[in-house]
Amino acid sequence: MLYSKMYGRTNKSFKEFKSVNATLLQKAGFIEQAMAGVYYYLPLGLRVLSKIEQIIRDEMNKISSEMLMPSIVPQELWKQTGRLETVDVLMKTVGANKLSQEKNDAEYVLNSTHEDTITPLTQKLYKSYKDFPISVYQIQTKFRNEPRAKSGLLRCREFRMKDLYSFHTSVEDLKKYYEVVKNAYWNVFERVGLKKDTYITLASGGDFTDDYSHEFQTLSDAGEDVIFHVKSKGLTFNKEVTPSKAPEINDLGPVLPRKDIKGEGIIGVNELAKFLNIPIERTTKTMIFETDEGKIVAAAVRGGYNINEEKLKKIVGAHSIKLVSPETVKKVTGAEIGYAGILNLPSDVQVVMDESLKGRKNFECGANKTHYHSTNINFGRDVQEPDKFYDIKIAKEGDVYPETGEKYEVHKAAEVGNIFPLYTKFTKAFNYYYTDAEGKEQPIYMGCYGIGSSRIMGVIVEKFHDEKGIMWPENVAPFHIHLIGLDLHDDEISKKAHALYKKLTEEYKQEVLFDDRVETRAGEKFADADLIGIPVRLVISKKSGDKIEYKKRAEKESKLVNVEEIV
Repeated sequence: MLYSKMYGRTNKSFKEFKSVNATLLQKAGFIEQAMAGVYYYLPLGLRVLSKIEQIIRDEMNKISSEMLMPSIVPQELWKQTGRLETVDVLMKTVGANKLSQEKNDAEYVLNSTHEDTITPLTQKLYKSYKDFPISVYQIQTKFRNEPRAKSGLLRCREFRMKDLYSFHTSVEDLKKYYEVVKNAYWNVFERVGLKKDTYITLASGGDFTDDYSHEFQTLSDAGEDVIFHVKSKGLTFNKEVTPSKAPEINDLGPVLPRKDIKGEGIIGVNELAKFLNIPIERTTKTMIFETDEGKIVAAAVRGGYNINEEKLKKIVGAHSIKLVSPETVKKVTGAEIGYAGILNLPSDVQVVMDESLKGRKNFECGANKTHYHSTNINFGRDVQEPDKFYDIKIAKEGDVYPETGEKYEVHKAAEVGNIFPLYTKFTKAFNYYYTDAEGKEQPIYMGCYGIGSSRIMGVIVEKFHDEKGIMWPENVAPFHIHLIGLDLHDDEISKKAHALYKKLTEEYKQEVLFDDRVETRAGEKFADADLIGIPVRLVISKKSGDKIEYKKRAEKESKLVNVEEIV
């Protein structure tokens, strides 16, 4: 491709964003923002995205077959699965003006994912036990109503994604295929250059299953996830499901008299610890929840921690839980929000205490009296010590893995893929069963498997760059070679440069971006080459004579070679 004819240009004066990929991809002319979370993919950007997606396609074709599903579908499909009113990023499409709506005023779901779409289609096509297992995938544009579209390609409202769905006649067969997909994903991440810094991470199964799902998390300071790694076990957990034991507190002092202290308006643990002049570890956070069956639960953790609702939900055996209203807090505790504690709660309230509370003496908790906090609370005297403490907190740095007692390695990471065992959530919603050899209906088990191809593009830039620009891994670089012609006003040099471009592209079948601009200074061309980040730079000039200057983007030194050595 001739640089002078290419749509899109570098813009080194482009404003800086907090995320590296948002800044460099726009400076280098790969993408351009249309609005928050939505981007144009310019020719350079589309070439990279296409290469990433072709790698994904290569690996998925070994284990599945490709199709393309519609972006918009009837709302009835999402109503049938019960997700129309519960998926908090779901978007819809409707006629944009009165003229359009007069022709058709129907509202459609703009798909963020396709479980609700592929299941009824598969139901229509496959029903006999002889048909299974079956799987299909697509690479498509998705839409999500992200409240905070940010970090360039890492969090978008419109993005590219590969999603694969599998259907099985047994849990065992589903789990077997699940492992096949895991291996295929590792092949993808190895080929795009991310495998070395990518961890397969245990994560929540959400509404789909009580089992773990699995995320592929790539270490990145720009990532929005926090992962906890157990080095001795080779285990990695997403923050939301990390089993956690808090650092122990050794309190050998005497038991002190309980005091109720007025602290009007002081409800946050940091503010409270400062007000009471005690370590934050001596404070207690108590939250009041209600289960889907109407049971009231008081959950308590040590100050400095937050309550993990996923963990709490499993411990109390609820399908869902939610914080109660201020009115219910007052009814249960006798106090306004912010002053709830574990003291003298009604007998029908289930109290769940985190293990971080175990062994404490002279600690603080809400007095269950508006504007008051109780200090020097002790188990046995002021509150009954539970038969069992639980892990209901969100893990944080410094916590240890309960099984081995080793401190977690904690990293920021960006999710680049995920796989879920869906089991029968969607097949049952559509009343989809297969017929076995005896003619009886049996349940169908599903799995879903996603890779964010446009997100991978952003993560690669976050991982591979320097102060000068992007450094693309060879397999996904927009071109193999960045050919720079200097002194092109000289006819002999110009002919030589164009002849080399033709030889590389036609004879040697190399992908070449040829900077054929005549009036542009050498320094600007070199800066553009570093910013764009193609793996190999070649320079033809008067200075190079009969040779060609060869330099790898990731190396400092260049050398003079002939064309045969290049290839």
